Amino acid sequence: MIDDIAKIIPQLTHGLHKGQMGRIAVVGGSKEYTGAPYFSAISALHCGADLVHVVCSASSSPVIKSYSPELIVHPVLDGVLAEATKCMDRVHAITFGPGLGLTENVENTTKLIDYCKHSNKPIVIDADALHIVTQNPSLIEGYDKTILTPNTVEFSRLYYSVFSSQPYDTKDATRSLAEKLGVTIVHKGPTDIISNGQTSNFPDNILLFYEIAFNMLL
Repeated sequence: MIDDIAKIIPQLTHGLHKGQMGRIAVVGGSKEYTGAPYFSAISALHCGADLVHVVCSASSSPVIKSYSPELIVHPVLDGVLAEATKCMDRVHAITFGPGLGLTENVENTTKLIDYCKHSNKPIVIDADALHIVTQNPSLIEGYDKTILTPNTVEFSRLYYSVFSSQPYDTKDATRSLAEKLGVTIVHKGPTDIISNGQTSNFPDNILLFYEIAFNMLL
């Protein structure tokens, strides 16, 4: 599998400068939850991204900064939205949700998701940002540069929000929801299911997910 994944990852060359191998933003973090955005951001660095920005609340910023000097931390999520959109303009892809919480920064995060959609940025919706999408599925509906990463409970809530019924067969339900919303879904569970609404795969063919994710960045 490593050899297959290597085929779709850009090759490092001596002519590249910092930032050309990936600039990522993680939008999340709150007073109570500082670990989740850190782990998301540091994982992006460990996977090869050159620069990772964390856009978070002012209350969580000092703690997240203390975890690693490698991360660029912006305490602007609960401030003027224009400051956060500046960061969105500088990156290649954005993850929303880790450690976000469900109260203080939901409104600004919703506006940022909409901004990134209209800026044609690839986005990953995870954790607490999935609650935003569950409350308002039209926010990302039809935007095929979206990857949703719900666990079983989050998936059931989102499925019910869209179809007003509980999901049936897990694989078919994942495909149906991905097709309805026009996005890619990574449904996490005992066996992960990945679907873009047209094709569904289990982890033994996880290359599909990497191909979809990489193509979104093109």
